[in-house]
Amino acid sequence: MASANPSWSEENFSCPICLDSFSSPVTTPCGHNFCRTCITEFWNEQIKYICPLCNMLFNTRPDLWINTLLSELAAQMCKKHNQLLELFCMIEQVCVCQFCTATTHRFHPVVPLKEEYVVKKAQLGKMEAEVHQMIQERKQKIKEIKDTAKRSKEDADSRCIEKCQDDLNRMVKERLKSTEKQAEDFIKELEKEIEDLTNRSSEVKQLSHTKDHLHFLKAFKSLKDPPHTRDWMTETLNMEMEKLCEDAELKRVQQYEVDVTLDPDTAHPCLTLSEDGKQVHDEDEEKELPDNPKRFTQCVCVLTRQSFSSGRFYFEVQVKDKTKWSFGVARESIDRKDQIIETPETGLWTLYYDNDGLVFNDDPDVCLPLRAELQKVGVFVDYDEGVVSFYDVEARVHIYSATGYTFSEPLYPFLCPCDNPAPLIISPVNIID
Repeated sequence: MASANPSWSEENFSCPICLDSFSSPVTTPCGHNFCRTCITEFWNEQIKYICPLCNMLFNTRPDLWINTLLSELAAQMCKKHNQLLELFCMIEQVCVCQFCTATTHRFHPVVPLKEEYVVKKAQLGKMEAEVHQMIQERKQKIKEIKDTAKRSKEDADSRCIEKCQDDLNRMVKERLKSTEKQAEDFIKELEKEIEDLTNRSSEVKQLSHTKDHLHFLKAFKSLKDPPHTRDWMTETLNMEMEKLCEDAELKRVQQYEVDVTLDPDTAHPCLTLSEDGKQVHDEDEEKELPDNPKRFTQCVCVLTRQSFSSGRFYFEVQVKDKTKWSFGVARESIDRKDQIIETPETGLWTLYYDNDGLVFNDDPDVCLPLRAELQKVGVFVDYDEGVVSFYDVEARVHIYSATGYTFSEPLYPFLCPCDNPAPLIISPVNIID
């Protein structure tokens, strides 16, 4: 800007109509300059088209020419002091002139525009990389939502809907439709964010090619705050499809509830059963009981009176307030006189819980995630399919399934309350709508 004269008066950069600094300055055919809005509104109110300064009359409404030089000059003169903006205020992050540093920006640290340009140019490169990453993250999130929606719908179709009763079938379909709509809304939000981020990426790239220090720093300020986006990477996406299927699955297996009671003839001498045969706890002291070939003498456990040799059955056990327990199902030929290692090989399909966590007893044990403290656990057996499944009843989620077994003898519900006073309780099933 070698042609810029820092001593020009304020009138040189003021519109004759509004008397304020030029905004989008334009030039009339007679050579006078005005704000585009000012001269346009002036002529809108006139019958004849004349110049407000020299009163030149135009036969038709004249074309207005953008005054590029004046626009550039106006942008580089401090509006308050009519001096070139040559410095950058580090406190307020604005371009200032020498007079500003002696008045409104007194005591503020300032640097030459070029120096701050170099710093901001480096930040711009980092910003461009971050925007690109945000776009890629949202594209990946859209893919995850679509994959989850597809997988959950297929799962609902094959695992839940065909096996459910008509009323449950309708409920699943209605909730599935609702969650599909929710997934579509999430995708629309993400696509809008991608559009905004893409526009920002274009702005960043365009600005990165700007060599004018003043224009760069002014434009950079508008890029400081990124477009509003949701923090999708830390926020839990409220997708209910998988939960829907698990909820429907639990309702399905609860239909196979059986009424079982504990068999005192099988109970270890340390165990005490309730009169109704629904509760058992460990007294930690052996009672004198009649010798019975069905009784466990080493493993502190008990079986139910009822056994099952075909079809499906389901029961629930309350484990609230217990710090240690084990239960599931056992085959009829289980060893009742020796200490037992609980695995399917020895005839036991059981969950075990203590302070170290939750496992399915196997060789080796299968460690299982524990979302929250268990209150009640459901056990489902499909005898013909060779499946034993466990469910967190309160959370209404599937815990684990042991599959691929061939059962050839009766199976009994099996409970081991372990050495703490709280009882294990066989509870009635409450199917929640």
